[in-house]
Amino acid sequence: MPKIFLPTPLRPFAEGAASVEASGSTVSEALEALVSRYAGLRAHLFDGSGKLRAFVNVYKNDEDIRHLDREATGLADGDTLSIVPSIAGGSPPAAGLDPATLSREELQRYARHLILPEVGPEGQAKLKAGRVLLVGAGGLGSPAALYLAAAGVGTLGLVDFDVVDESNLHRQVLFGTSDVGRSKLAAAAARLSDVNPHVRLVPFEERLTSENALRILRDFDVVADGTDNFPTRYLVNDACVLLGKPNVYASIFRFEGQASVFATKDGPCYRCLYAEPPPPGLVPSCAEGGVLGVLPGLLGVIQATETVKLLLGAGEPLVGRLLLVDALAMRFRELRVRKNPDCVVCGPRPTVTRLIDYEAFCGVGASNAASSGIVQPVHAHVPELSVEELKALRDRGEKLVLVDVREPREWAISDLGDSVKIPLGTLPESLEKLSKDDEIVVYCRTGGRSGNAVAFLLEHGFEKVRNLAGGINRWADRIDKSLPRY
Repeated sequence: MPKIFLPTPLRPFAEGAASVEASGSTVSEALEALVSRYAGLRAHLFDGSGKLRAFVNVYKNDEDIRHLDREATGLADGDTLSIVPSIAGGSPPAAGLDPATLSREELQRYARHLILPEVGPEGQAKLKAGRVLLVGAGGLGSPAALYLAAAGVGTLGLVDFDVVDESNLHRQVLFGTSDVGRSKLAAAAARLSDVNPHVRLVPFEERLTSENALRILRDFDVVADGTDNFPTRYLVNDACVLLGKPNVYASIFRFEGQASVFATKDGPCYRCLYAEPPPPGLVPSCAEGGVLGVLPGLLGVIQATETVKLLLGAGEPLVGRLLLVDALAMRFRELRVRKNPDCVVCGPRPTVTRLIDYEAFCGVGASNAASSGIVQPVHAHVPELSVEELKALRDRGEKLVLVDVREPREWAISDLGDSVKIPLGTLPESLEKLSKDDEIVVYCRTGGRSGNAVAFLLEHGFEKVRNLAGGINRWADRIDKSLPRY
């Protein structure tokens, strides 16, 4: 039997149903069956002459059929019809709200929430009592924080210890040009307090670790994971499972993103989806691979939406579902994620019952901590050279061969000059460009990829090779401030 999906404005006239099954072998017959069953819908869908109203569109299996004859357009079992009317965007505040829970100013501020049957004064009171922790105040945390504050979530915790960099501004919408060089948490507090002074902000200006994670997460109802690396992502997941806190997850890369809700009572956790992390360096970070500036806004808003739904106890959260977003094609796909009965954290016989060393678990070290409160890979036993040492060698005229293993699109942003340019992915077939007799210094943006390159060269007999610690960005910070950082 065909299924008809109803938008929110029409559901009150169909006993609140989001979808109904309606008999009929054509589109017209199915619509007539619908309005015969729910008489209140007829005036909203058809005019006095029985013609479908001009502001109502009907889609069959997500295809626009306005140009087709509905009486002749057939339907089969499994087909869907979607009714899509125009939406004005709001209506006047409803009268008779209970003033006991919310102040007069809050009634005015949240008026568009209060007239939603799914929210109302009781739901808004739930949001006001809600406590949400955002791990990371970057690309994902920025839009999530803005919308959660605007929605009236009573307590927002933020974990981050970075400062605002100019390269953040194309996507981290919490911050402006005047915030560059300022603590992210200080800048975020000023912005969020302006968005909604009723929200209590709890800053944690420290890196999330196995030692402090349980203490930090313990007092919050929902955790939104906006991290950008695997050690912290597994740490957040495991801490949420151990504490019984829902983990609203999102990740982004270039033009694609993922979102889900993990660690609920009956749903899977992140380890059910990815039992183990990839080897260090195999999956590039956004700093290395880039990210479309608006993409974290899209995924961060999805995180905020899922968080609000969890606090309200409304709708269908992304539990057991992985949402895939392709911004270039603007396509959304959904995959099922099942709880793994053998999961080492959330399974019936867990072997991980306390927080572990997540840098070691992911094959990285903690000594090269990333500025966002999270950690970057380091390479054990890889010889390094500081930017100050490199400058001194160049000033003395020492013969060095600089090797830039960044991608060609990065060379135009900043360059140390007079270097051999070999993108990391092409290094194995480019060894003939280098001599084992030369003193070689390899660099990239921040030292991660170049560390991999040095390790590879050492394995292939290059003994006089070192990694530039901190990469070209550290050179720009400490040696040549005219070079742009990115």
